[in-house]
Amino acid sequence: MDEIRTVAKILLVEDDVSLQKSLAFILEKEGFKVLCTQTGEEAIIISRKEKPDLILLDVILPGIDGYKVCQILKKDSQTATIFIIMLTGKRKLEDIVLGLKEYADDYIVKPFEPQILIARIHALLRRKIGSENKDRNILEFDGLTVKLDAYEVLVEGEKIALTKTEFDILSLLAGKPNQVFTRSRILDHVREDNYSITERVVDYQITGIRKKLGKAKKYIQTVRGVGYKFEADQGS
Repeated sequence: MDEIRTVAKILLVEDDVSLQKSLAFILEKEGFKVLCTQTGEEAIIISRKEKPDLILLDVILPGIDGYKVCQILKKDSQTATIFIIMLTGKRKLEDIVLGLKEYADDYIVKPFEPQILIARIHALLRRKIGSENKDRNILEFDGLTVKLDAYEVLVEGEKIALTKTEFDILSLLAGKPNQVFTRSRILDHVREDNYSITERVVDYQITGIRKKLGKAKKYIQTVRGVGYKFEADQGS
């Protein structure tokens, strides 16, 4: 449970400032990183930029309401996997059904006990961790997907043809984002038995990978005098 608390980022969308502050305090005390906004429009912008793990979404908001926000986020590939718990004072069955129909993962009626909210949050985050473990052979970043078992690389949804050596280097770097690999270590990873190659070959392979990745080449960064790393925001 402590691992969930230290890594989870929650976006709180609530136009009642007093309630927003109260909930933010409770969530931060529980160990979550909390982002706040009061409008649906800002919730969409923040979600796309910050990629929170979970959104607590009020239904009645100035501008577009929570139902519409939920629908937009769940239909957007950038934000579709973010869990959404709708918070509302609406108690009618049809309102609850509408909320769930618009792709919300859970629905809590106000007023509610903070312990219930925290329990619901942890339940959803455990689902997220389970899903990540299940799909650990698929590395996904913004605009780039590396399927380890299938030996496939997709950039913006389009398959990219890499050689085996290029794929092995990319999967090594992407498998441990922001970790610096020396040329020697990369060489050890791709070198075949009884096949002598020099460290300069690593630079040649990296150049080839970058050309094929197009815009996604931004992820492969040169660390001068050391080697290379796959630079990605681990909080996203």
